[in-house]
Amino acid sequence: MERTKTLKVMKTKRNVSDRILLAVFYAFATVFAVLCLYPFLQVFISSFADEVTLTREGYKLIPSKFSADAWKTLFGSNEIIFAYGLTIGITVVGTVVSVIITAMAAYALSGKALKYRNFFNFLYYLTMLFSGGLIPYYILITNYLQLKNNLLVYIIPAAFNVWNMFLLRNFFNDIPESLIESARLDGASEFVTAFRIVIPLSLPALATIGLFTALSFWNEWMTSMLYMDNEKYYTLQYLIVRMVNNVSAASNAGQSGLPAGVVSVPANTLRLATAIATIGPIILLYPFLQRYFVAGLRVGGVKG
Repeated sequence: MERTKTLKVMKTKRNVSDRILLAVFYAFATVFAVLCLYPFLQVFISSFADEVTLTREGYKLIPSKFSADAWKTLFGSNEIIFAYGLTIGITVVGTVVSVIITAMAAYALSGKALKYRNFFNFLYYLTMLFSGGLIPYYILITNYLQLKNNLLVYIIPAAFNVWNMFLLRNFFNDIPESLIESARLDGASEFVTAFRIVIPLSLPALATIGLFTALSFWNEWMTSMLYMDNEKYYTLQYLIVRMVNNVSAASNAGQSGLPAGVVSVPANTLRLATAIATIGPIILLYPFLQRYFVAGLRVGGVKG
């Protein structure tokens, strides 16, 4: 009896200390989340501030005068709306194509079934160390692949990423070989083994690679500058870069050229509005990928 009481007292003390420690952790996480959220909230509210008020008073959580001039300038033309849809389409299609191609290459190079796999690994690794440079790459895209002023220029050159392939290959190597061997003994083909066993077990890795790939497609703007002459096919990022530069130049020159009713050139608030507008769709991806993302961060951390 006495021993039982002692165990209960020790368990109660341990429970109290655990609860206190857990409360401290939650409080720390809450404070850290607020500190991370505050700059984003500051940028969002300041994008609705009046340009003159923002210049005179600086950044405040609640500006003394609000204005929607920056957002009117940003979405005042159909070009931005079309570019928004085009960039979303390129990001979705490019991410799906890239993940499929990368996963297929990673599966082929994983394990020990492929002959001369070390040689192919070396060839892939060599491309990470050396590059032909911008001029040969431009000649390849325009003269040989004939992708200039073609929407496929956004997808095909970026459809395969060697670094992501190596990460997926390492993740595939961590899958127990007994599962794959048992599937082959049951008569499963390589296609069935890959898409019924390996791929479903690798969702954390695929989600992580997919997120990084989507970010690269979404933030790409140099492709439009180099290979697109038709303004209808400009991506959102490049169109916004041009708009911000034009508005900044007009602000410095004292000429607005903005729609009627806009008093001043919203150069500063426009930058804040574009920052919010461009990160919107990507933020929506995180809630859907969060359960896979933490596990996927361990990709490549076990085997080299």
